[in-house]
Amino acid sequence: MSQQLNGKQVAILATDGFEESELSEPRKAMQEAGATVHIVAPGKEGIRAWAKTDWGDTYDVDKSLDEANPADYHALVLPGGLFNPDNLRQDEKALTFTRHFFEAHKPVGAICHGPWVLINAGVVQGRTMTSFPSVSQDLKNAGAEWVDKEVVVDSGLVTSRTPKDLDAFCSKLVEEICEGKHTNQHA
Repeated sequence: MSQQLNGKQVAILATDGFEESELSEPRKAMQEAGATVHIVAPGKEGIRAWAKTDWGDTYDVDKSLDEANPADYHALVLPGGLFNPDNLRQDEKALTFTRHFFEAHKPVGAICHGPWVLINAGVVQGRTMTSFPSVSQDLKNAGAEWVDKEVVVDSGLVTSRTPKDLDAFCSKLVEEICEGKHTNQHA
């Protein structure tokens, strides 16, 4: 397996109610590419997945938001689900953590309802993005251009719609993290 992400550290920001495949599949893809991946959450206790129609497994948290320094990471991933991003978008520490990646021009991936966090962080205006269809109007209202595609890349920001798009999402995410900082990325 290619080790194109050796030496890279990636944060996956999540809390209870994340869509399980939208955390587990990107984590696996980035680890297989050689990255060190940390699950970062508001608290240190494990977080519980939502697995399509019911509660899924509990995942260990590597670092709490209080412990995690965004400067230590090369990229950020925001899985969807319904409960997860809805809670994170109301957490000022999560929004501050997220903004760092845009201010530092680092790659960010968001899938499904994950862009809700980006909307509240104030980082979507002028960007072309995709998401779960029900989030499209929220993105438009926040100044983004929404398109219905399996994966969209806008200056280091990788977005996808649903778990059906995970292959394309993971591939582009690894590619963008390998590329590194994007000097033309909007802040």
